[in-house]
Amino acid sequence: MAMSNYEYPRLRRPEIVQLLNNFQIATVTENDISNPRTGVVLDLYTRILNYLDFLHDEDNGQLDFDALEHLENPDLHVGSIHAIKLYNKIKEMLNLLECPKKYTFNFADLLKPDPHRTEFFLGALLNFCLDRDGRLNAISEIVDEFNALEQKIVEIEENNITQLKLAIAECNEARERELPSVQEVDAKVKELRQTIANLNNKQMSLRSTIKKLKEKTVEMDDKISDAEYKLVQNVQEHGNLLSKIAQSPDKVQRALEEKKLAREEARNAERLAMHNFHEKTALVEVISKVHKKMSKHYKQVQVTQEQVNSAKTIEKDLKTLKAKLGDEEVLEKSLEAKLVEKQTKVEHTEGLNKQSEKECGFMMDEGTKYLSSIKSEAESKRRDIETRQRNVEAILSKVDVINSRETSVKESATLKVDQMEIKCSELFEVFRKYSNSFDARVVESGLKNATVKRAGFDN
Repeated sequence: MAMSNYEYPRLRRPEIVQLLNNFQIATVTENDISNPRTGVVLDLYTRILNYLDFLHDEDNGQLDFDALEHLENPDLHVGSIHAIKLYNKIKEMLNLLECPKKYTFNFADLLKPDPHRTEFFLGALLNFCLDRDGRLNAISEIVDEFNALEQKIVEIEENNITQLKLAIAECNEARERELPSVQEVDAKVKELRQTIANLNNKQMSLRSTIKKLKEKTVEMDDKISDAEYKLVQNVQEHGNLLSKIAQSPDKVQRALEEKKLAREEARNAERLAMHNFHEKTALVEVISKVHKKMSKHYKQVQVTQEQVNSAKTIEKDLKTLKAKLGDEEVLEKSLEAKLVEKQTKVEHTEGLNKQSEKECGFMMDEGTKYLSSIKSEAESKRRDIETRQRNVEAILSKVDVINSRETSVKESATLKVDQMEIKCSELFEVFRKYSNSFDARVVESGLKNATVKRAGFDN
């Protein structure tokens, strides 16, 4: 029954009775509306305004203390005060609802209510109750949905952030645990690389010395082969000389002398060859010693190579560890990316929430007039409460004086009432006597007129 734009449909009496029961405002019958009484109508208007939260705490039917001072008998004006304030509130409410001017709410609608006017005003207020409840229900669903979405977003953010923080903390702890072993492996690798460089330098120097020794052995072999060739030539020449000695002694003598010279040269060459041979044997011994040393160095190089291989395995292990660390860093980056993605999702949900807020605000724009009026009233109420709280102490000090005055006024009023009752009784007695005497006079004048008329007719 609630409408988008507030209107004034004429509600029938059964609908008014049903709505009052549904809103739990009051339990009435159709007879109470078709034959309205002042007390029932005042109670219905009061309950409807209380349901709409339009009657405030200060609207309790009491006058201010300054106003009470101007009244002689304040107790006699309690009902009129409540009726006047209720009338002003109903009129203010109907003005806010832009009630048609042909239906102007009068004070007579409270004291002597008309059935049709009462039905119209009650229908207008109840229709506004329907409209307000429909709008508030629509807004409450959106607000509940928004609060649920906000709560889900907060829970998702907390769960994801805590999980990501735990994963990052575990990665950092694993990195810190493996960092000393990695540093130790790095130090060992550096030492092994230094030893490998030193051994490579030694190996290069040994290769250069071996190369030089091989060149010297080649030279010695050449010299030995030359000496052997010369020795063979000398033996051939000696045989030739022996054959020549048998033919000519002079020539033999010369040949002997030449041979002696040649023998001495051959001996010298032999000595030189022996010397060269000894040098060669010494060189061979040196070469064998160098070979032994080279074999030892080769064994050392093999050991070094094994160490290098172990270093390579360690380096591979280091690379695997670094790869693991890289994978952990990639995992951390992926977790950070997931965190960024979650944040983007959160921002997207916040955008959706903002959009829903805009839609909610668009739907709430229609109720802003009513809410603004209520807010202004609430603000004025708050200001009044603040001012009243500031003036409470001063008012409490006046209460005793006013109570004493009220008691004195009541006593004087009771005395005046007693005096007025006595005077009324006396006046009533005088009036009764006067009426009796007046009746007697009227009767006497009537009798006289009758006798006069009769005498006239007789004449």
